[in-house]
Amino acid sequence: MDKRNLNWITWGFIVGTVIVVVVMLMNTLHRPEHIILPDTTTATDQITEDPGTDIDALTVVEIAPETVLSAIATLFRPEAYRRTVTVEQFWSTGSGSYETTVTVSGGWTRMDRTMPDGRVRHSIIGLEETCVWYNNEREIYRSAVGAVSADNEQCIPTYEDILDLPVEAISTADYRVLSDIRCIYVEATEEDSQLRYWVSVDTGLLVASEILLDGQRVYRMEALTVDQTEPAAAEFTLPDGTNLL
Repeated sequence: MDKRNLNWITWGFIVGTVIVVVVMLMNTLHRPEHIILPDTTTATDQITEDPGTDIDALTVVEIAPETVLSAIATLFRPEAYRRTVTVEQFWSTGSGSYETTVTVSGGWTRMDRTMPDGRVRHSIIGLEETCVWYNNEREIYRSAVGAVSADNEQCIPTYEDILDLPVEAISTADYRVLSDIRCIYVEATEEDSQLRYWVSVDTGLLVASEILLDGQRVYRMEALTVDQTEPAAAEFTLPDGTNLL
């Protein structure tokens, strides 16, 4: 073999090696944007992969007590949606419940709840202001945003409540279906309380939560349906005509 042919073979090998390395780096640095559920056909309480999903755009995430917090941290809530949150509280002599209609648009959250005395409490919480009024009254209570968040106003756990759980407190974490909703399920223990959370992998919203005290349920929250259409601007208009959007 002459020297010229040897040089061509050498350069061809080098170029091919470079192409392989570049492709490997691109695949390694590609950051996944979504979560796909693994095929778990052997477990009836877990979810199987959606056949219609674009596999190339998703990454399989294995859920376990050691990894579940990182998985939930990658989820995000819709920018606009409407849903009804039902909260039930149980005690030794009975129980009580109430519903809150929640409407979200960007950084604003409106909540409408019928109180035990029959009055309807309206509240709108934004990034810098909280507005509260009752029924159709024009008197509005305003305050700067402080300790009360939109989640607190709904009396539901916040994402921080889940993400702040110590890993050693989490006893169970897996994928489950709740009323046809694909969820990440988390179960943890704090002192005498057992905490349970269901987070939708499709919307990133907390769809259910329970608290058990000494094995007895004392709290349950559910919000199993969500409408992700953009709310009308009128829904964020105060009784005095001020539009907050």
